[in-house]
Amino acid sequence: MHRADIEGLRAVAVLLVVLAHAGVPGLAGGFIGVDVFFVISGFLITGLLRREYAKTGRVRLARFYARRAVRLLPLATLVIVVTLAGAWYLAPPVRFATWAGDALAAATYTMNVRLDTGGTDYFGDPSPSPFQHFWSLAVEEQFYLLWPLLVARGRFGPVLMAAVTVGSFAWSLHDTSYFGTAGRAWELGAGALLALVVTRRRPRLGWAGLAAIGAAAVLFDETTRFPGTAALLPVLGAVAVIAAGGNRLLCTGPMRWLGRMSYGWYLWHWPLLLVAPAGPTARIAVAVAALGLAVVSHHLLENPVRHHRVWTVRPGRGLLLGLGLSVTAATLAGFGILHPPEIPARGVAPDAGKAIAAAPDPAGALTRMLTAGVTATDLPRNLRPTFDGAARQRLAPQLDGCHVGLTGPFRPKTDCSYTTGRRTVVLFGDSHALQWFPTMEAIARKNGWRLYSFTRSSCSPAQIALDERRAQARYLECDAWRTQVVGRISRLRPALLVVSSSVNYRQVLNGRPADPDAVWQTGWVRTLTTLKRFAGQVRTIADTPFLTVAPADCLSTNPTAVSRCAVPRADVLPEPRWRSQQRAISVAADVPVIDPVPWLCTTRCPLIVGDTLVYRDSNHLTEAYARLLAPVLEPHLR
Repeated sequence: MHRADIEGLRAVAVLLVVLAHAGVPGLAGGFIGVDVFFVISGFLITGLLRREYAKTGRVRLARFYARRAVRLLPLATLVIVVTLAGAWYLAPPVRFATWAGDALAAATYTMNVRLDTGGTDYFGDPSPSPFQHFWSLAVEEQFYLLWPLLVARGRFGPVLMAAVTVGSFAWSLHDTSYFGTAGRAWELGAGALLALVVTRRRPRLGWAGLAAIGAAAVLFDETTRFPGTAALLPVLGAVAVIAAGGNRLLCTGPMRWLGRMSYGWYLWHWPLLLVAPAGPTARIAVAVAALGLAVVSHHLLENPVRHHRVWTVRPGRGLLLGLGLSVTAATLAGFGILHPPEIPARGVAPDAGKAIAAAPDPAGALTRMLTAGVTATDLPRNLRPTFDGAARQRLAPQLDGCHVGLTGPFRPKTDCSYTTGRRTVVLFGDSHALQWFPTMEAIARKNGWRLYSFTRSSCSPAQIALDERRAQARYLECDAWRTQVVGRISRLRPALLVVSSSVNYRQVLNGRPADPDAVWQTGWVRTLTTLKRFAGQVRTIADTPFLTVAPADCLSTNPTAVSRCAVPRADVLPEPRWRSQQRAISVAADVPVIDPVPWLCTTRCPLIVGDTLVYRDSNHLTEAYARLLAPVLEPHLR
């Protein structure tokens, strides 16, 4: 059954997605176009299956999957292969193996699982994968592994389909994972249930549905808690448009044509936009170029393959074609995982840790090495840690639960002490405090201190109310953890308490206060006042830089000119007012402030010092660099 208005609705969906990705102002919520696609797919595929069952009394699964393979896989495979080849030449070499793994997931329709288990933030990933958009195709294919079997259950089918749809919606309220099939199935199910009922033409309903979709695209943005209940607006809007039985705007020639190009445009636009210049004008031009590729591939690949009799007469041939294409893409991706581009490295750099430890003046030796790092040229062969090692870094508190991530309660496996000694020392703060754990551990072992470490991601020790970035809701776990840890500190009565925090909290202050500076100031006054009651001495380590480049990306792209990656000091110290406030509050409370910036930057901030990689990501130190700073930090703790 062909519906011209549904072709036009596809055009609306793909336009919203592409324009949102291109950064068109006012369409930050265009990501809901994917939800519209889900409703359309559920409606059309279920209608197709129901008609087949009504006519023959069964659903021929081999034929169903063969049709999908012939329709979807030729272009998907081409995009995967072309994108993988482009990544080989254009992407930072250090990322290629990871992106080849993403290509493998795209070829096997498991991309959503890979993104979900990897903790990917759809709205906030600074270096998104060029295969990320395959997540929605993965959701659909996983959904259709089960759905045809429900349709084939005859009179029980509608009941089972309704149960799955309702159950999926209930699950989406419990777990707002952006990429999860379990929480997205209800969107396809909503369209599927619509295919089971007889509707009559209601033009006004169609316009209301379009208005709901448009409202979601305009009103939603990265702060919207999605999917959850927010997804009801675009999903019910799409249901209304389809239930209306037609729409003059959607049935126009241009809209129908764009709807026919939607699959190809969706696949091509994302990898091209990742290499597009900044600015909406340039990005829109690139998106238009992606539409051109979609047109070419539609006429030269999609249509010729899916309409050729060799694939349509016998389902087995279509399945073999699909299997062959998937295996081809997966094999190329596997080769890329095993044989990524080589990153040239030359020369052997001096051991920075030994040089600083042996120097009569460790701080002076470090300054000289920083100065040399600013003008360095070659990536050393003896770099430590390696790029992979830095990405996989996990410190002891992360392994035993004494460092808590964004979710979960504070239930450590140990008492969170890591050294033995009579003098108790505590490290307290967020992940920017955790990065000092190797430094503190080395100092504690040398001096015979008993070191405790209590840290939590994105949870400042300052008593401020925060929102959690991913859940886009009040970060109540942070409040509970902070209270628990202060209680532990009150019982430990440490001789020394070292506290540190990121300053990157302005955008997540709960309630968007009118005077964020006052909130920050009051929070630190309360925290330091409380901590001073329980500790013999308190020290504050000021925040470290936030780089404007991804360290491994920049260094692997410029292995013979690493000095290009040394960014100006003035560019990496955000929130100067909050930094000065924190210092003034500490000084007023008679709490010495330790400024680590001179240990990381001169006029510029090198990413390699001697043989040591300084940062594991844009704003956290590597374990190796933090450990070599022990002789520099130790005098400030006496």
